[in-house]
Amino acid sequence: MKMFNALIPAAALLAALLSAGSAFAHTDEYLDTQKAPNGGQQRMAGIYHFELVVAKDSKEVKDNAVVVYVTDHANAKISTVGAGGTATILAGKQKVSVKLLPDGDNRLKGVGKYASTPDMKVVVAVTLAGKPAEQARFTPLAAAQAAPQAAAKDGHTDHKH
Repeated sequence: MKMFNALIPAAALLAALLSAGSAFAHTDEYLDTQKAPNGGQQRMAGIYHFELVVAKDSKEVKDNAVVVYVTDHANAKISTVGAGGTATILAGKQKVSVKLLPDGDNRLKGVGKYASTPDMKVVVAVTLAGKPAEQARFTPLAAAQAAPQAAAKDGHTDHKH
């Protein structure tokens, strides 16, 4: 019985350590200080990173691509086979919903009619095969306002999933 009682604290400690890894997430401010691999803007979406790439110089409303790259916390590619999603773009007075379909290893892509405006906001929702939907909000053309010292030292903050 003594051995069983000694195992309880050890098991609790192990469980706490294993769950702690998923409790930390990068903040938007920290991600804005990092160079995104594909030139877009990165955001946390649950346990994933979404990187949104939109047209940056489309002055007029026209068909433009919307691409979302999906990676894990360590920036390893996450397969988008069987995934789908939407990007809702608010740019100026325009609102458009773009259907996102798999387009390569870890990429979803769609086309929508929008202009590149500094106040553009985009809400991306992605459902990976067999997983619950995840969502992230972007301001892809806004200048990064977060200074590196504004983010946590290691870019992590407590975040419940």
